[in-house]
Amino acid sequence: MLDQGAAPPVVDTATPKTSALGALVRRKPVERLVAEGGQGEGGSLRRSLSMWQLTMISIGATLGTGIFVVLGDAVPQAGPAVTVAFVIAGLTALFSALSYAELAGTIPVAGSSYSYAYATMGELVAWVCGWCLVLEYGVSVAAVAVGWGEYVNELLDGTIGVTIPDALSSAPGEGGIVNLPALIVVLLAMVFLLGGAKESARANTIMVVVKIAALVLFCTIGFMGFKSGNYADFMPLGMAGVSAAGASLFFSYIGFDAASTAGEEAKNPQRDLPRAIMLSLIIVTALYVLVAAVAVGAWNWKKFEGSEASLAAIMNDVSGQTFWGTLLAAGAVISIASVVLTVLYGQTRVLFAMSRDGLVPKVFGKVSTKTGTPRVNTVIVSLFCGILAACIPLGELVDATSIGTLFAFALVNIAVIILRKTRPTMDRTFKVPLGWTFPILGFGFCVYNMFSLGTTTWVVFGCWMAAGLVFYFLYGMRRSRLATAASAASAEK
Repeated sequence: MLDQGAAPPVVDTATPKTSALGALVRRKPVERLVAEGGQGEGGSLRRSLSMWQLTMISIGATLGTGIFVVLGDAVPQAGPAVTVAFVIAGLTALFSALSYAELAGTIPVAGSSYSYAYATMGELVAWVCGWCLVLEYGVSVAAVAVGWGEYVNELLDGTIGVTIPDALSSAPGEGGIVNLPALIVVLLAMVFLLGGAKESARANTIMVVVKIAALVLFCTIGFMGFKSGNYADFMPLGMAGVSAAGASLFFSYIGFDAASTAGEEAKNPQRDLPRAIMLSLIIVTALYVLVAAVAVGAWNWKKFEGSEASLAAIMNDVSGQTFWGTLLAAGAVISIASVVLTVLYGQTRVLFAMSRDGLVPKVFGKVSTKTGTPRVNTVIVSLFCGILAACIPLGELVDATSIGTLFAFALVNIAVIILRKTRPTMDRTFKVPLGWTFPILGFGFCVYNMFSLGTTTWVVFGCWMAAGLVFYFLYGMRRSRLATAASAASAEK
């Protein structure tokens, strides 16, 4: 990973100062990031994941909620033009995915965009990025789990004719006491993750195959009820509605970067991570657009209002029987469970990397010698996400997650440009084509989608960032390994 025939390796830029300015310029060299890869408190992560498993992790983390749950919220905003909204969200993800692919192959570590920012923009920006990832992964696990309960009820109703009472299947504020199904699916994912990365990847691969089969089945049945008249008023709410839907639907693409969090558990990360990221995004985007087009063709867009399990309802309408809708609901239950599993995995690995750098407590960096996983980290994160899922409505979570993700993706695009400028001869297994063009476009799309979100979302995001900065200045800045190492070096002089 060193430059060939160029300047000597970057030296540690740590400074003994613990001021905000010192933290801002304190960077962690790429070589050091890679050298520390896999090492945790008391043990190390195990390299066991193939390219196929990495691709399945990205697809598992991405494909599910956006099409099974959030579609019902996006269609009333964009009308039949929801397909355009998916394309807008997909383009935003594509440009950022190219940047992720380049950096994942160059800096194959568990921290994903947090680590990329640490190597290029300094510790303070890296912390902000990592804090956004906590919002992206952790909160999206809760949001996805909430949607899982909708399809559990659909499945139970179609098979045994009963549903979970609202008091136990809805969060406070939505007529319930606790969303028990949401809590259960998070805890089930926790059990899989505690067994090890390889075992979790195998289970996820099976679930991904099931979810793709379920969506292909929907397209087959749904196309039989396709009515061209449903596309007559293509953009009833104008481009503003499409933009708003596109910003919300970006939530559907959260997870394609999950493979980058497996950088320290991949067998050949430099080669396999870029391929897995790009391949997963192409597959997911194609399925999203196809399913959305068939769904709107089979159902008038106004019928989507308030329908969470809309795909199952469409299949019931088209076929005239409940069997197909029940079968799709079963597929959705498995599909959304795989999203919870893989996104939760990504969250634990990001916190693992941040803990190793001293920015969050050491408990998140402890690795079990038996399973090669950060077990305590996994339990803490799972319990937090499970409680959040059980108590917070889905609608209040989705946009907050999207804005945090967009901000992190914007930073990744900037990181590519900075690393190209500061380390131009570094060995890169994948390089974004056309120079800085795509990273700049990726940054622009992220900013555009961020400003398409509502004022309330921005307020929530601002509060989240403020809380993160308070935590950093009171805890992380002084306990950073770069800061403590620099202080020790200064004391020895």
